[in-house]
Amino acid sequence: MPQTAQTEPKHKNGSFTSSLGFVLACVGSAVGLGNIWMFPYRLGQYGGAAFLIPYLLFVFLFGWVGLSAEFAIGRRARTGTLGSYEYCFRTKNHRRIGAALGWIPLLGSLGIATGYAIIIGWVLRSLCGAVTGTLLTSEASAYFSQATGTLGSLPWHILTILIVAVILLTGVIKGIEKTSKILMPLFFLLFLILAFRVALLPGADEGYRFLFVPQWEALLRTDTWVMAMGQAFFSLSITGSGMIVYGAYLDRSVDIPKASVRTAAFDTAAALLSALAIMPAVFAFGIDPTSGPSLMFITIPNIFRQLPGGRFFAALFFLSVAFAGLTSLINMFEAVIESWQKKFKLSRTASILLCSGITLGIGLFLEAEPAVGSWMDFISIVVVPIGAVLGAFSIYFILGWKEIKKELETGRMKPVSNVFGILAKYVYVPLTILVLILGFLYHGIG
Repeated sequence: MPQTAQTEPKHKNGSFTSSLGFVLACVGSAVGLGNIWMFPYRLGQYGGAAFLIPYLLFVFLFGWVGLSAEFAIGRRARTGTLGSYEYCFRTKNHRRIGAALGWIPLLGSLGIATGYAIIIGWVLRSLCGAVTGTLLTSEASAYFSQATGTLGSLPWHILTILIVAVILLTGVIKGIEKTSKILMPLFFLLFLILAFRVALLPGADEGYRFLFVPQWEALLRTDTWVMAMGQAFFSLSITGSGMIVYGAYLDRSVDIPKASVRTAAFDTAAALLSALAIMPAVFAFGIDPTSGPSLMFITIPNIFRQLPGGRFFAALFFLSVAFAGLTSLINMFEAVIESWQKKFKLSRTASILLCSGITLGIGLFLEAEPAVGSWMDFISIVVVPIGAVLGAFSIYFILGWKEIKKELETGRMKPVSNVFGILAKYVYVPLTILVLILGFLYHGIG
């Protein structure tokens, strides 16, 4: 059996009680709004089933060596973002450089959380409108525009942050793990119900053809590979921050590469399930498929308005989306909270309140759709990819393959192959740099 790396005590915040709980929490972080409003459209637009070939290839690579790296450094250092970067650079006697660089991915998590909280507020408002029937009795575009004006969704914005703060105040085990064990299975169940109902619609077969009839010529286009790479990369939440903190709460008996692949598999299943629940309905009602918020907040409500029992299914849809969004937001908050606990010696309660207050305070100026759109573009095109590059480089080149390999082999019955290290250093790390460059060239690929 491979040698274990080290045996520090568990994190003071607690730890995941099972590998399943850990994987579901990571799936909750990975499965977000991008799976729902972007993947279905890209799947059809860039070659249908042909798109799945590069997409699955990138998902496996990023999941296997990318997620594994972030989980492993978190568990190795027994801390989240700031502490893990310090740990890597301390091995080269450059702790201060690591401490400074760690702020970039951490600010990426805080920045994404700030915009995400606003968008989830829109989801909760739509959920309420579906339950009361208001969403389906008014024009969807008008209902959405009311929420996306200046301070147009303030109560729901505040509610979103309160829900996440309350969950995190209960602790890692009771909060993150138990919430993920409930919400993620429900997400899959509710989308399965929606996918089954949509399959019964006349004309749904056009949607399946859009999604799955392979257009092999698409594989010869550069854009197909670029968008598949971007979708896979951002879908797995490889940010150099969020997954590190979950690794810090991971027991040493867990096989990290195995857990990483399982996380990637569940995330892919969620994306495909979203496509099956959305695109056949879009085509059944002769609506042009579009990507972005308009698909979820305007197109989908217009579809449910025409369905028997549409109010019930609209509520199911937005409830599922809320589950996906909240579990992702929990991870973003936790990455920031743990680092501030460690760095500034704050209590957990103080860190949660500080993170919540900053997120809301900045978010108040971003509630209008153009503002939050520009904010999210900047964070996702610039800050998050830079954080991902720093994470990959710090782990595989600064700390080094030999050291991180020890952690990857902890909890495994078999050693990690040398192929893993080659792919990690000479394929994965360069690809993170390419994601950053292409994000600038394409004005966003994730």
